[in-house]
Amino acid sequence: MFPLKESGILNQIARHLGVSRNTVYKYLSMTPDEFKIFMEVMETRKKKLDPYEQAIIQRASGTVMVYHFVLSHSRYKFVLWQDRPFTTRDVIEAHEQAFAYFGGMPKEIVYDQDHLLLISENHGDLILTHEFAKYVEQRQLRIYMCRKSDPESKGRVENVVKYVKRNFAKHRIFVNVDKLNEESLAWLERTGNASVHHTTKKIPAEVFAIEKQHLRPVHQKIQTQFSFSITRTVRKELFAMYLICDRWLRIE
Repeated sequence: MFPLKESGILNQIARHLGVSRNTVYKYLSMTPDEFKIFMEVMETRKKKLDPYEQAIIQRASGTVMVYHFVLSHSRYKFVLWQDRPFTTRDVIEAHEQAFAYFGGMPKEIVYDQDHLLLISENHGDLILTHEFAKYVEQRQLRIYMCRKSDPESKGRVENVVKYVKRNFAKHRIFVNVDKLNEESLAWLERTGNASVHHTTKKIPAEVFAIEKQHLRPVHQKIQTQFSFSITRTVRKELFAMYLICDRWLRIE
């Protein structure tokens, strides 16, 4: 056990892990039983998701948008590109494609408070958009919406955003969105999920081979053409606001 009162040690640990000093203190202050419960809860948290829209690739008529998915344990990634702003229906379709790519669904998904998915939060109760609420019920998803301001919950997915932008999107010639998604999948296979992760020091694809066994099976693709539609464009300030938060239908 570390001497928690010695701020120098806490600072060293925080710098080494890239987290805040308060975060280090919180976890070092846990009793063995509390830490055991914490780890059991974390085992159910297999996936983070981040909606991120930016002028990553310029084209003649505008910009290309991208939605990122990353599995928490393996850091195995999936990205989907689109040549128009995402709507709620587009986000649901992105989920379906991600689940098909992963070969299963995680037990829980972490989201930012994205207006495509969440209308409002009232004293801890989440009011989801109609389409997304229906999808969550159909897929029996457990979700967690991160707080609006939580720097500790941003790093993991923001790192994915930077990685994709710098290693795949930068200087890429845009032909059309179908070609871009084809190239993106090929890049994930040979590089994005096949290279040693700088934090875990492991290859995501190799770790995913084990993690995949804990995903829930996807028996059939859900129809995304709903009769009632709420479409909201993503606000710029909401992009890349994802991460290492706790999860589902609970906001403090």
